[in-house]
Amino acid sequence: MEILEKIVEFILSEKFYAPLLFIIIGMIINVFVRLVIAKLSIKANRFGINKKRQTVFHLIYNFIKYMIIIIVFLLILDVYGINTSALVASLGVASVIIGLAFQDTIKNMLAGIFIILDDRYNVDDYVKINEFVGVVLDLGLQTTKVKGDKGEIFTISNSKINTVINYTESDTILIIEIPIQSSTDLNKIDNMLKKIETIVLNIDGVLGNYKVLGLESLKANELFYKISVNCKSSDKFVVKRKIIRLIKDEFVKENIDTPFNQKITKNKGK
Repeated sequence: MEILEKIVEFILSEKFYAPLLFIIIGMIINVFVRLVIAKLSIKANRFGINKKRQTVFHLIYNFIKYMIIIIVFLLILDVYGINTSALVASLGVASVIIGLAFQDTIKNMLAGIFIILDDRYNVDDYVKINEFVGVVLDLGLQTTKVKGDKGEIFTISNSKINTVINYTESDTILIIEIPIQSSTDLNKIDNMLKKIETIVLNIDGVLGNYKVLGLESLKANELFYKISVNCKSSDKFVVKRKIIRLIKDEFVKENIDTPFNQKITKNKGK
């Protein structure tokens, strides 16, 4: 009877129901957080958000889950009379030491998470990050890798990223300047440039709006013709080279002698 009374007394005591209550509340909060994260993930999939964002959602959920476990564990220890203040203080000191030792890593990770969540840029976007211009090769939680126009690879710490221009979100008007000799038949040039329109518009990366701008200027013994076409910013250099090659081949076919040069591009927002 004495044992039974002690069991009943324990069941009715705070040491029995309080830990159970803390565990149940912790489980309810965990389920609620999991449902919220799941809804965010479903919404992300609906809008085509990449896998890295899904990874961030997963990391956030795991962080909250383990925080709930730690808090519930400390509350249970407190119920049984164990001094958790000293334990929390020790954990606090350890956290400060770890934070100081890995502060750059933590800064980079937080910056990487915000870059992904803000959707500032993604892999394969043509961007300017700080002073670096090129295509994004990799977007990680620590660093961003950008491949420059000359093939160089830039590795940038996420916490060091101050300014971002995403050229993928805008078209580029590609303008090519064509020098020809002053004795060249201009009608012949006009007809040749109009004839290649269909070929130019079928080049990968070209978005349309091909125009023969015509005669622009006269320098020494050369006339300068200009053409323009809209293209993707990330493809502008490839498109430019293909058009130059095409025009050069047409000049050869038409027996037009020219010191072929091309010059500039400029950006136009959508």
